Amino acid sequence: MSDRLLAAYRRSTYEAAGAVARIGRRSAAVDVLLARLGVRAGGFVTAWNPFSHRRPDGWNARMLQRLATATRRLPSAPGQGGAGRWREAHLLVGADPRRLLVLARRFRQAAIVTVARGQPARLRLLRYR
Repeated sequence: MSDRLLAAYRRSTYEAAGAVARIGRRSAAVDVLLARLGVRAGGFVTAWNPFSHRRPDGWNARMLQRLATATRRLPSAPGQGGAGRWREAHLLVGADPRRLLVLARRFRQAAIVTVARGQPARLRLLRYR
């Protein structure tokens, strides 16, 4: 991952149901949302723009719907994230971060942001061979 892209992930905000997370910071609002979802941990996962390459809006919408279908049995909340003009839709999904990494790999994502009650948000980069 390029330094520029990594910096963009780090300065982005990640929001769901009004709760905002930032990399390296704890969020009381995210803690409340996780509790409301009945989970201790989760993560912000998207299906937009695989491998951080921009895709058409219609394609992104279809992929996000597939992600929603894939997570239909897990507690989740829709949201969006980004910095400046860059915005992407995502889901905050309540699940073990390892499960979310598998899901993100399925949708060819470069990274996810994991959260746990009482802990700072963490950027998790995915590695591909």
